[in-house]
Amino acid sequence: MAKITKIEAQKRQGRYNIYLDGKYAFPVAESVLIQFRLMKGMEIDHELEAQITTADQIARAYSRMLDYLSHQLRTESDVIQKLRDLETPEEFIEPVLQKLRAQKLLDDHEYAASYVRTEMNTDLKGPGNIRQKLRLKKIGENDIDDALAQFTLKRQLENATKLAKKLFRRYRSQPIRRQEQKVRQGLMTKGYASTIYDQIKDQVEPEEDLDQQEELLNHQAEKIWHRYRRYQGYEREMKFKQAMYRKGFDLDATQAWLDQQDSGESFSDE
Repeated sequence: MAKITKIEAQKRQGRYNIYLDGKYAFPVAESVLIQFRLMKGMEIDHELEAQITTADQIARAYSRMLDYLSHQLRTESDVIQKLRDLETPEEFIEPVLQKLRAQKLLDDHEYAASYVRTEMNTDLKGPGNIRQKLRLKKIGENDIDDALAQFTLKRQLENATKLAKKLFRRYRSQPIRRQEQKVRQGLMTKGYASTIYDQIKDQVEPEEDLDQQEELLNHQAEKIWHRYRRYQGYEREMKFKQAMYRKGFDLDATQAWLDQQDSGESFSDE
């Protein structure tokens, strides 16, 4: 048995040095000092010393996680990874997590709810995108479902409407059909269901600028028609129509342009 002969405060607040039989033995956190009721004159055997040093390692890891959590909310997977980055022994990780949970400092359910609120109010991501982000954070599906319940259909339609209008402005120089395709795909990429666009379509589709669309069609048609100049007759027309359709142009409008070609109202290949 060894006897505590001195307890000395370190320069670092909340840390103490323990001396046994006049010699420095080990450091402890204030919480460990209190937990084991360490005081001068107390006798300590090897088993108790091992318990104290283990408790101190956990306390130190816990203190580091308090600093880590002070900047923003974190998930359990974030904390586990941080502890591992700090080379914390695996057997100490769960005790640290238990202490953080007990203090309500670590709560994946609350993290998910807070994340959804933030994304819903500050960004235009859809629920599918948000769900994927939370999955990457290793949040459980039940917690994700509960959190996404606050992202109601009404709110999804509001955010999707803002996003769709923004996308239409981005693609305004493209054919109408292509614009719609791009916006529909953009909404789905952002995590909205494929049915959302149909519900907001009437509110977001811009009024068609006929002059701009005609100018765009003429410009593309001339380029593509010239591109297929090595083909003749029906083959050239079919390749031309297919290319125009892929570009997003209406087939009727494309045929009208071809009819003008046949009537001699358009340009020649020369």
